[in-house]
Amino acid sequence: MNPNRLIHQKSPYLLQHAYNPVEWYAWSDEAFARAASENKPIFLSIGYATCHWCHVMEKESFEDEEAARFLNDTFVCIKVDREERPDIDAVYMAACHMLSGSGGWPLTLFMTPDKKPFFAATYLPKRSRFGRAGLIELCERVKDLWVQAPHKIRATASGVTDSLGKAFEFASDEAPGIRLLDRAYDDIAFSFDGRHGGFESAPKFPTPHRLLFLLRCHDRTAEPRALEMVTRTLTAMRLGGIWDHVGSGFHRYSTDGRWLLPHFEKMLYDQALTALACLEAFQVARTPLLAQTAGEIFTYVLRDMTSPEGAFFSAEDADSEGIEGKFYVWRLAEFRQALGPAEAAFWEPIFNLTPEGNFQDEASGQSTGANILHLTRPFGHWAKQLGLNDAELGRRWEQARGRLFDARKARIHPLKDDKMLTDWNGLMIAALAQGTRVLGQGRCAAAAETAAQFILDTLRGGDGRLFHRFREGERAVPGQANDYAFFIFGLLHLYRCTFNVAWAEQAAILQELMLKDLWDEAAGGFFLVGPQSRELPVRPKEIYDGAIPSANSVALLNLLWLSRLTGEPRWAEKADQLVRAFAGTVGRQPSAFTFFLCGLDFALRPGQDIVIAGESGSPDADRLLAALNLTFTPNQVAQLKSGENATRLARFAGYTDGLQLVQGQTAAHLCVGSACRESVTDVQGMVDRILGKK
Repeated sequence: MNPNRLIHQKSPYLLQHAYNPVEWYAWSDEAFARAASENKPIFLSIGYATCHWCHVMEKESFEDEEAARFLNDTFVCIKVDREERPDIDAVYMAACHMLSGSGGWPLTLFMTPDKKPFFAATYLPKRSRFGRAGLIELCERVKDLWVQAPHKIRATASGVTDSLGKAFEFASDEAPGIRLLDRAYDDIAFSFDGRHGGFESAPKFPTPHRLLFLLRCHDRTAEPRALEMVTRTLTAMRLGGIWDHVGSGFHRYSTDGRWLLPHFEKMLYDQALTALACLEAFQVARTPLLAQTAGEIFTYVLRDMTSPEGAFFSAEDADSEGIEGKFYVWRLAEFRQALGPAEAAFWEPIFNLTPEGNFQDEASGQSTGANILHLTRPFGHWAKQLGLNDAELGRRWEQARGRLFDARKARIHPLKDDKMLTDWNGLMIAALAQGTRVLGQGRCAAAAETAAQFILDTLRGGDGRLFHRFREGERAVPGQANDYAFFIFGLLHLYRCTFNVAWAEQAAILQELMLKDLWDEAAGGFFLVGPQSRELPVRPKEIYDGAIPSANSVALLNLLWLSRLTGEPRWAEKADQLVRAFAGTVGRQPSAFTFFLCGLDFALRPGQDIVIAGESGSPDADRLLAALNLTFTPNQVAQLKSGENATRLARFAGYTDGLQLVQGQTAAHLCVGSACRESVTDVQGMVDRILGKK
């Protein structure tokens, strides 16, 4: 079969559809011009490479000659990768919610040639069944209406488009106080699943920024339940089938309430944000499994998700050989062949393997005879029952896991979506930098610095502005708000990890560009795309913290962090304007904006500003930094002034110029809130004071 126009694209998702009989276009002026000249509506399909139901719809309809004939006859068909074009996805997902009351992927829209939507849905079967409209029947209906009553379609489309802008309007208000944080905590605590961990019933999503917020609630109030919700959720996730016990890393989400049956795709942003949650929870609870989980996430990412250039790939698919989860699950015979009968018999009850299996087909509910490895009790419980110590059982599992991993390597692997996205890389850079601080792993810092430098060298244009996507030597798509916010977030974490002033300088430069290009001067907050983008009927803006935090939520924290680092009040003033721009909307349901609330917590609570004056690598400086790194102090900002960086640091943060370096001594200059304390040179006194013991 000859390829269609998508064969010339770089997106792995678009390339998956390059041999469909559907006459696909990428999003382009050419496609809309053809629709206008031939007086045809647009069929817009938005998805991503690792989306299971996108694969289902492709196999059922887009690869089907009959369905393709109806689509090609009725529409001009456009395919969009939502990860490559989050702006297009944001606008038409809002339209889908308006038209259908729900959303998801694959996202399906019918539009006029001038991009106005008049019908929206998610997955559509080829033909109608069980009350769900079928694609072929819809094609027939739309073709008749387009010919017989085009005015009705255009009136609907105009009405939807007129209302679409309201989806990106937000209620402003005065800046909220601590009470808003308490309200969000109460809502989250009410939805907590005390039996299985996580929130609500099913499906269950990791939503790590919710856990980050709960850790700040615990830090602020000392409420034990806040910490319990975090540790129980992360532990349940780690024990469950949502964790890849053989290769490490988290799958996308659990379709059940027990964290057992996942959708098997692995997303870079889930690894980054969950690692951050594990690291912060470990700082508070000191539970070794949390540190171990973060470290193993990094092992997975550095092994399987890192490009030769050092940046990070986007995702791995759920499906292989056309079957979801096939790469990850084990029939009992396969498990025994990999380990041998005796060793397999030892591990089968621990990881809950049975002859009938526990992996059920999502559509039919039928057992497949395959097993998802999962634990119902931690290793410590098993070690005690088996008369082993934890270390012995851990070593034995590592040997067995290695053999299972080698056996699994021989299988057909899921697709790796090897495009590199600036925003998701920013999150991973932040996680790796935090991992260096908490776990002391130098490999993490080196990987974070390599990825950050790649983005600065390759995904930044001559004018200093970012691009969104890189693949096969091509950078494309002008940087959007997520790219700036998430990458700045990564750079600030990298500065906190290394104290290399260059990373902080780049963060400030990019923040200036973000304000120049994306700030809404009329209403406040950041648009998703710049004013030069004329491709969409409205200019989107987001604040909801969904699978990943919104750009505005992350930007709030970045602005406050930069203000504290530099001593420049203008950053804090912008942060205050941002909070006010969204305060009314956030106040209606604060638990839906938990990363935004992390930034608000940073603004409302007095934090420590610490400048350590001493030489990097000196015993006193290292001892002090180790104490800072192991302690959960979310509102603390730290800098290191040395003889080597003093001049450059003074240019970035002018207030540090007057802080004296004492030859042969390490001094700590500490401010809390807006009040500076007396500088101290006694190391133990410094540690005690910074940790709140004095």
